[in-house]
Order: sequence, then structure tokens, then C-alpha cells
Amino acid sequence: MTRRALNDVQWATIEPYCLGKSSDPGQTGRDPRLFVEAVLWIVRTGAQWRELPGEFGKWNSVYRRFRDWGVAGVFERIFNALSEEPDMEMAMIDGTIVKVHRHGQDSKGGLKVKAIGKSKGGWTTKILALTDALGNLVRFVLLPGHRFDTVGVAPLISGISFDAMLADKAFDSDWIIADMNARGALICISQHPRRCKPLLIDPDIYQCRHLIENFFCKLKEFKRIAMRSDKTDTSFKAMIYAAAALINSR
Repeated sequence: MTRRALNDVQWATIEPYCLGKSSDPGQTGRDPRLFVEAVLWIVRTGAQWRELPGEFGKWNSVYRRFRDWGVAGVFERIFNALSEEPDMEMAMIDGTIVKVHRHGQDSKGGLKVKAIGKSKGGWTTKILALTDALGNLVRFVLLPGHRFDTVGVAPLISGISFDAMLADKAFDSDWIIADMNARGALICISQHPRRCKPLLIDPDIYQCRHLIENFFCKLKEFKRIAMRSDKTDTSFKAMIYAAAALINSR
């Protein structure tokens, strides 16, 4: 039997958020735990859907169900269910680039719509994430690989409170500094050399920023994340939520 990823406690937590129930007919009612395990197998291995082991069911049926759940936002709800209350004593923002496999480049509607852009590494997607003081994911957005990191900051910090902001010099922007001052949040953002009057930051607090780097390392252990093969941003987001749910619940 193929190795499973979920334990009984994790499954009991997320089961209420899954679509369908055992009495429902067709794919909606078929063993939801086995289906979630099938998705996690794909996320971990990075394999094509056609390579899904037969014990999980017909690959095309599992794929269609995955698309339905992704559109319905089920994997985001699973992520939220398995994530503990975030420790917002500090918030950390950073971005990472993932290369897009050629299988993910021919989506309808154009690459820009699907958060795919051309950068030095070729066709890439940028995952911009906000983590809490423990390095656990709180929110993320997808950007085309060539876009500046600061473009995605506003939706990450909107409607959320934190005591301090940690980030590297890519986020040393006047509007971000002004927003932090308005919030009364401690600013611990590495200053860009061209800033005329650089702010003093606490070097000891700034060292904690390695936690968000650690998160990205854990995220990229999931091969389906390290190399994007999903044509749509909806499917890729679902994959990230599924992987981050396991990371946050470990």
C-alpha cells in the first residue's frame, strides 16, 4: 500500500470541511479521505495525474474532483482547519520563485492571468507569503515571476494585525514603511543602500527572518510545488494549501 500522509487526528479535524458525505451518490460521496490522500500523493511526488496509483481510484475521476474542490475553495478551508491560531507578535513577508514546467504553460486566457511570467529563470511563478512569528504560513498570493515583490504586499497585510514586520530589502518601500508607522508596528526591514536616511533595525530580531526561509524550504520539499505543472492558478493554489496544511500541522 502506498504511504499515507494523514493521521487520524488530522483527518478528524478536516473531515467536516470536505465536500459530500458517505450517503451522497457518485464521486461526491466516494471515500473523501482516500481522495485527499491521492491529492497529497500528487503534491509530494510531483507525478503526473496519469501516474496516480490505482489504489486511489481512476486518475481522471480524482483529477476532476480535485478541480471541483479547488474551485470551491475546499483546500483553503482544510489549510485553515489544520493551522493553529497564528502568533502575530511578528509577521514576516518574503517571496520565492518556482519554475513552471512546459505542461503548465499552455493555459487558456494567457500566462499573465495564471500568474506566470518570464524572468531570468525562464517562465516562473512567484509565491509571496506572510508567516507568523513561528514561521507558519498565514497567507500567500501568486504573482508572475517578473513582478516586483511589493506588488503583492497589500492583500497580505490587509485586515490583519501584528506587532512587528520583518522583511528583506526587496520590501524597503516608502508606502510599506508608512503603513507600518500608521499601524504602530515595529519596522525590521533591511534597508536599501540607496535610501538617504536608513532606519535603524534590531539585528537580533531581524535574525528571526530565517523562519520564513525555512518555511519555503519545507514547501519546496513537495515536488509539485518546487516545479509548477498546473496550468491554472486555482489548481496551483490548491496544491500549495494542501502542502502548507501538512507543514502547519506537524
